[in-house]
Amino acid sequence: METVKISPKFQVVIPAKVRKSLNLKAGQRVRMIPIDGKIEVVPVPEAKSLRGFAKGIDTSLEREEDRF
Repeated sequence: METVKISPKFQVVIPAKVRKSLNLKAGQRVRMIPIDGKIEVVPVPEAKSLRGFAKGIDTSLEREEDRF
């Protein structure tokens, strides 16, 4: 567990151990999610890393007329 201080501009520095363990990079986006009085920081994957994630999915389902 790491403790950080909020700057007067409401900025925080993610400690090096945490950055390394999550493989975070400078400029990468994260989501800040408030949950039950806590803040969860979740890395946002780059769009290119999602390429092919649905490969092999069955798209042969029946669709409504107005959904083509």
